[in-house]
Amino acid sequence: MKIVDGTESGASDQKTVESFISPSPQGASSPFELVLLALITAVAAALRFHSLAAKSFWFDEGVSVAIARLDWYNFARILWRREANMSLYYLLLRFWLYFGASEFFVRSLSVIFAIASVPVIYVLGRRLFGSRVGLIAATLLAINAYHIQYSQDARSYSLMVFLCPLSSLYFLKRLSDPSRRNRIAYVVSSALAVYAQFFSLLLVIVQWLLLKMLDREQVPRQIRNDWRSIALLVSPVLAFVATTGTGPLRWVQHPSLTDIWVFALHLTGNGGPWLLITCAALCLAALLPPWRKRRFRSVPWNAWRYYFLTCWLVFPVVLILALSLVKPLFVARYFIFCLPALLLLVACGIARLRPVLMAPALLLVLVLSFSGTNGYYKTDVDIQRDEWRAATRYLLEHAQSGDALLFHVPMGRMPYEFYHSVLGDTSTAPIVLYPHHGDRVTFLDFVEKPDDAQLEGSIRGHPRAWLVLTYAETQSGLPDARSIELTKLLGKFYPVLVERDFPGIEILLYSTSDAEKQIARALPPQALAY
Repeated sequence: MKIVDGTESGASDQKTVESFISPSPQGASSPFELVLLALITAVAAALRFHSLAAKSFWFDEGVSVAIARLDWYNFARILWRREANMSLYYLLLRFWLYFGASEFFVRSLSVIFAIASVPVIYVLGRRLFGSRVGLIAATLLAINAYHIQYSQDARSYSLMVFLCPLSSLYFLKRLSDPSRRNRIAYVVSSALAVYAQFFSLLLVIVQWLLLKMLDREQVPRQIRNDWRSIALLVSPVLAFVATTGTGPLRWVQHPSLTDIWVFALHLTGNGGPWLLITCAALCLAALLPPWRKRRFRSVPWNAWRYYFLTCWLVFPVVLILALSLVKPLFVARYFIFCLPALLLLVACGIARLRPVLMAPALLLVLVLSFSGTNGYYKTDVDIQRDEWRAATRYLLEHAQSGDALLFHVPMGRMPYEFYHSVLGDTSTAPIVLYPHHGDRVTFLDFVEKPDDAQLEGSIRGHPRAWLVLTYAETQSGLPDARSIELTKLLGKFYPVLVERDFPGIEILLYSTSDAEKQIARALPPQALAY
């Protein structure tokens, strides 16, 4: 490759890069390709809207809605003090809730981003390897159970998967066409991805590292300023991390080899070891020919694009696992943004096979992936879903006027408040004593420190009290310290105890009347089947 002298014009600089990076395939997508893409996108939409409200909100989804419903003052406080991660999603959800508040509608915001990700990964695959790889990758994303699960989740993960491939697409466009439009699109999409989920910053680091494989003359001078612009836009995120540290992740445990294995099973599509092995083999089929060339400087485009996808897939996971030796940071779902890189490599591996093997390989992956998707509709992939819908309904149907209500975990109030708002007549709903700072949920209700002396004074005026224990069982199988403190506190005033268990939730009713226990014993089992 001939290197253009750095003193020449910007047009010559762009020509140099175009000689290194193959632009997107010549011409626009054919009508046949667009029809196929539309059908794939329709399948993705059908799979994601199917049974969208079948499962209860879990803890994190309830927190998402509660944050989005705060007034602007408390909204800003909770973002800055605790929940800056996913702040872009909370902001979008805040406006989304003006148009509806049902489980289906709230989750549909994530579905929209998930559906939009399908054509994005097609365009990215087409630019890297051609239309065939783009269409295969879009198909694999459409039926991937891991992506479907987080497409039906009122959290920021589908937004993250949408913005990260978009950032990578404009990163490549920026290299071959350093125009102002591409610069703005790249910088904005990258910054928004970080605000959607902090771990997206690892992809920006990967992009920066991959430029180091190129000679300085191969990189447009203009792109060197993009990193400064991105850093400036995400500086509030960096300030938040610097001031809070890893405090918001103090619940994370040290990862084990089993955790990594399970994560790999889930990321490939929940299809079991056979799907994982098939995907690994196809990735090797894609990577082995380019990786025979062991040069890491002035890498030709044919090899560089594989390095890019491999680093996107592997580097974030390896880096966080290394850091987790000091401080646990590994949360499997935070790496869902690596999914597009995996699927593009698998698609490339399929496209590399001989024609006689290509269709069987694709069919095998599709069958195993559909099996994983069918399994997800029955059981969540990697979420321990707490059953807030049934628990809240039980509370509201059995509460009496004047009852008190306490939550073992302050933020456990948030999913309860969501279902409290959608389950209809709640005139006899219990009075929340903890956490409580007014008639509406405030920032303090997310982070309140317990004051048992104040609770004792508040409880005295209530004949009955409900205690909701969330994640009350520790890894040792024993109640944690706070649940023990609360049960002892309520035991001072209420000698009678009725207990009801739901997945992930335990509800205790304390009462001064023996009649409560007799009524509870008389309830038929089906009375609890919500």
